[in-house]
Amino acid sequence: MSQIKYKTVLNLILLFSIFALFTAYFIQYVLKYQPCNLCLVERVPYIISIIIILICLFLKKFERISLIILSLIFFSSALIAFYHLSIEQGFIKESLVCDLNNENNDLSKEALLNQLKKMPVSCKDVTFKIFGLSLATFNIFISLILSAITTKLFLTYEKNK
Repeated sequence: MSQIKYKTVLNLILLFSIFALFTAYFIQYVLKYQPCNLCLVERVPYIISIIIILICLFLKKFERISLIILSLIFFSSALIAFYHLSIEQGFIKESLVCDLNNENNDLSKEALLNQLKKMPVSCKDVTFKIFGLSLATFNIFISLILSAITTKLFLTYEKNK
């Protein structure tokens, strides 16, 4: 990676982050798979990384600081995805983020139908898999790889500038 400049890698990470979000929204809105609350939370680091990379590329300031921030963001993303996978596998119980309790006492037919339409998916239920693996599993590996890449860029910033 010493031959590749950090801006090229940042552009690739930017494109990949956009692709990851596009894929998540495609699965949700086109394929009609409802995400759980943690799936929605797992999108936030990608949104933040897009914003940071765009600011870094346009302002051309704080490049080294943005690399360490991106590394921490992607590492945090891996932790969130690992937490989600632990819930999916039954190692950890669902938390308040996944809370599905509804305090609605209206038992009319219309109210129950509306409640079913709005009811979120449980974090322990895997609704979409690729090659038998949940999206949380893929997110762990992708986030760790992106964290390692941005850490390497941070450590070798002066050489790759």
